[in-house]
Amino acid sequence: MRVAAVDCGTNSVRLLIADVGDGELGDVERLMEIVRLGQGVDRTGRLAPEALERTFAAMRGYQELIRRHGATATRVVATSATRDAANRQEFVDGVRKIFGVEPEVVTGSEEAELSFTGATRGLLRLSPETEVPQGPLPPYLVVDIGGGSTEFVVGSGHAESALSVDIGCVRLTERHLRDAGDPPAAPALEAVVADIEAALDRVEAQVPVRQAHTLVGLAGSVTTVAGIALGLPAYDSERIHHSRISAEQVHEVTRRLLAMTHGERAEIPVMHPGRVDVIGAGALILDRIVRRFAFSQVVVSEHDILDGIAWSLAT
Repeated sequence: MRVAAVDCGTNSVRLLIADVGDGELGDVERLMEIVRLGQGVDRTGRLAPEALERTFAAMRGYQELIRRHGATATRVVATSATRDAANRQEFVDGVRKIFGVEPEVVTGSEEAELSFTGATRGLLRLSPETEVPQGPLPPYLVVDIGGGSTEFVVGSGHAESALSVDIGCVRLTERHLRDAGDPPAAPALEAVVADIEAALDRVEAQVPVRQAHTLVGLAGSVTTVAGIALGLPAYDSERIHHSRISAEQVHEVTRRLLAMTHGERAEIPVMHPGRVDVIGAGALILDRIVRRFAFSQVVVSEHDILDGIAWSLAT
């Protein structure tokens, strides 16, 4: 079955066209565009007209690919920015016109379940002889660091406990770092850390994060930190997928990013241009999670909510 999954987040809109069958998911197309749909939402509570148009332009290109590849089912999922926006009906109407399907503005818990499925489906492999798990051991703590929110999900074969909190690389950058200097001054960084730690207090109170054996990190902030830690000369999703980045590497990359100017960050080979201004906040979220819950490493996954959406179309 050929399916099309579209994930519209706060910072990017992504497309996966895949063939699903026999317990496998095979990529046909996997694309991402930075559209910054969540531009100003934390401040205004509304989706900006120019942000909507950037998003719709990317989606029109995606719909042409979906038609060309003959996908028989499409699901469009939208997350934090559209949950928060007073004018989200404008987004819904625009998406329906482009794809012919109703976009689903999912709750934080639904987003968490999709992310968990996408991230862990390829991790839990059993040895045929012993039925003992190979690779990273469950339970997993899956952390999806988005533009507007971060999802925390604990589980083994499926999501067992989850929480979405309103810390994300775009939201925290707009709230504290936009006019904080280049590189940002210490008081602004302290304000970011305070927001992150307050959110982690909520997470620890509601999700059994300390029961997890393995931290699995998702989304662009995490994969960019991994690419820098691995010293890649260019972004390489195959090298990044299922790489293991030590806590020390996370701390060092975060420290370096926060000490760099915008221009210096833009010169990093693995850096997508649309992440240059928000990667500091994204890396800091990952860094504080690793510190707070004492993980020795993060397993990085290129498979995430987009893959979860694709799997959902085949069930």
